[in-house]
Amino acid sequence: MFTEKSFAVFEIAGLEPRMNAIRQEIQPVFRTLNDRFKPYLEKEIAADLYLHIAQHRRRSVYPPESTLSALSQNKRGYKMEPHFQLGICEDYVFMWLSLIDQPPQKTAFAQKMVDHIALFEKLPQDTVINGNHLSNDIFPLEMTSLKKLLTRLENVKKGEFQIGRVISKESPLWHDPKAAEAYMMATYLELLPIYQLLMRSDS
Repeated sequence: MFTEKSFAVFEIAGLEPRMNAIRQEIQPVFRTLNDRFKPYLEKEIAADLYLHIAQHRRRSVYPPESTLSALSQNKRGYKMEPHFQLGICEDYVFMWLSLIDQPPQKTAFAQKMVDHIALFEKLPQDTVINGNHLSNDIFPLEMTSLKKLLTRLENVKKGEFQIGRVISKESPLWHDPKAAEAYMMATYLELLPIYQLLMRSDS
């Protein structure tokens, strides 16, 4: 499970030193947790999921301010379609249903969510949203901000959409790893109806 050392990785200066720490401290946790989540999600969606772990290969100078793993139905990558993310930054661990980097059908995905906006009203009160995967800013799920973000996803080329929950660095959940893991799994299960909506070809 993630520990204080996991969050401390983002205090390390320099690209290579931080990447080495990410590989040693964080990526093994990604693999362990996703190995547990994957079969449950596969059973729910009746499809295979593939684990992808961000390697940050495009970076040449600045170290990443967050890092992530993704479960996607696409074996070749995760950015081409909606996917489940588990990631960490200096302040929190995040669990997202994510649409980033301009997937081919992003306009249609946005319209599907607008047409089924009631699905979002069923999500837990601590659900948050994010409109830029390169920013660690998060905002409470409110209908006004949700609709604004979906409109941006539909109409702006670089529009992105992430929804889920976070566990802050200070959360007491870290004192009970099983409870933290259960909270993560519950987050994905709450997001499944939206994921299944997006992945359906008949909606």
